[in-house]
Amino acid sequence: MYFHSRTDAGEMLAERLKQYRYENTIVVALGHGGVVVGAPIAERLHCALGLFLTQDIEAPGENQNIGTVTQGGGFVYNKNLSEGEVDDYYGELHGYIDDQKREKTDAINRLLADGGALDVERLREHVVILVSDGLQTSAALEAAADFLKPVKTKRLIIAVPVASVAAVDRMHILADELHCLSVTDNYIDTGHYYDINDVPTHDQAVALINNVVLNWK
Repeated sequence: MYFHSRTDAGEMLAERLKQYRYENTIVVALGHGGVVVGAPIAERLHCALGLFLTQDIEAPGENQNIGTVTQGGGFVYNKNLSEGEVDDYYGELHGYIDDQKREKTDAINRLLADGGALDVERLREHVVILVSDGLQTSAALEAAADFLKPVKTKRLIIAVPVASVAAVDRMHILADELHCLSVTDNYIDTGHYYDINDVPTHDQAVALINNVVLNWK
């Protein structure tokens, strides 16, 4: 399934989630593309929109995600790796991984200093809707779930326009409810599924977040 834009995909998801308009709900966007998808949902549900940033660490010379760094300095290993693979990577690349953790954390903190930071305490006893513009792997979801561990949420919902079969399998485990408009076993690239590849800059994403309340429908 293809979409005209991330905004259009967000409108489609908002229709599926309209029953949460009268709940204590917060939409949490996974990355800048997720902000564009999440904005129409937050506008329809009359709720706040927040941004959760992550940075992946890949093995040098390989197209293999080792783990994900989250805002606040958290780190989650790729759940698709076996314990033996994790041990091998850390044994061979522990210095590289530690350097990447620091570098990625600094990059996230620089962005969040410009606005859009998400306070995890705001999510307590709320329905949390995690929104992405597309999920090839479950890495961002695993990182978000780890970020949410310190608080008790009322319900965790995942909403995404397109995702791989493997990502959807993990959604069933991580979420109380999920909404995925299209599932593919041959995930190409998130931008491939949009006619308009409208990923915003960080400043543009923050502006969307700040203006959500002005556009409640």
